[in-house]
Amino acid sequence: MANLLPETLILITKLVPRLFDVINLATATEYNLFEQYGETEAILYELEQIKNATERARSFYNRLDTLTLQVAESQPIASSAALNLLTLCIEQAQATADAVEATAQETKRTWGI
Repeated sequence: MANLLPETLILITKLVPRLFDVINLATATEYNLFEQYGETEAILYELEQIKNATERARSFYNRLDTLTLQVAESQPIASSAALNLLTLCIEQAQATADAVEATAQETKRTWGI
């Protein structure tokens, strides 16, 4: 059977809502920034940075879901390559969530939103 360690499953179940939260934070920041300041050149740069950060988080959200399902559906056991990809994805998703949150918070501080 293709099983993951309980610690890995717990980590994944905590990481998915974290990614959701930072995607939500980044898109709310993008919306509020645009609503308050419109489309100035400086704002367009900030909006692009937030959009890129959001896309990175979205990508890891989807990748984490896909890889977790692939491992669950692997029979009789998951390949070491799939498990290694999942481990790498978890590590990168955690770092991305932190970076996206920092980007959104910095933008909010810079522009007073």
